[in-house]
Amino acid sequence: MSKRAIIFVDANNWYHNIKCYFEPGEVDIIKVVNLICSIKKFDSVEIRWYASIPNIQDGESMYYKHMSFLSNLEKKGIKIITRKLQRLSNKEILDRKKETINNLDLCNTCRPLIESVFLDLADIKKKEKGIDVWIAVDMIKESIIDKNCEACILISGDTDFVPALNVIKKQGREVLTAMVPKGYSSELRQKFPYFILNKEKLINCLRDYENEKSKRDEK
Repeated sequence: MSKRAIIFVDANNWYHNIKCYFEPGEVDIIKVVNLICSIKKFDSVEIRWYASIPNIQDGESMYYKHMSFLSNLEKKGIKIITRKLQRLSNKEILDRKKETINNLDLCNTCRPLIESVFLDLADIKKKEKGIDVWIAVDMIKESIIDKNCEACILISGDTDFVPALNVIKKQGREVLTAMVPKGYSSELRQKFPYFILNKEKLINCLRDYENEKSKRDEK
């Protein structure tokens, strides 16, 4: 019997790494997920897309194009989780992380476990969007606390997720990371099962614009 898997997509990491092969919008993330699950024998129960939203003041064209892209993903059944781009001080970052944890309904056993991971998760020198923390919290919450899946598939090459994936693995849940070769953390590949999305695989995951148009016309 296939294990139920939730797919967590770090959209910012995906966007910047996939550009070495294709324009990000050309790749159908659902096809990518189906490919991974087919080969690794998982049953995909949900796809979650975590993305930062640009400020409309930085350019209306870019903003509306991005929002249209997210809207199309949502229409396909993908759960969209967004955060606005922002730069925070070290104290603000720590306060935001604590606020995120406080908003979760955690038991006395889970809370110390999650705090030990997330209060030191992100690199405070880079632009903090809260995306990494949110993904990591959700992976633990969905797999360990709410038990909505037996496996977490993380589409990201970011080494920041190692602590959270360690927690999930130690609790007996299965983990898998996937990314293109460029930007794929060697630490992730050394510590956890991985799936490399090379160009040959991605060619089979390109969007079928004619088929999408036909489906829209039918509606």
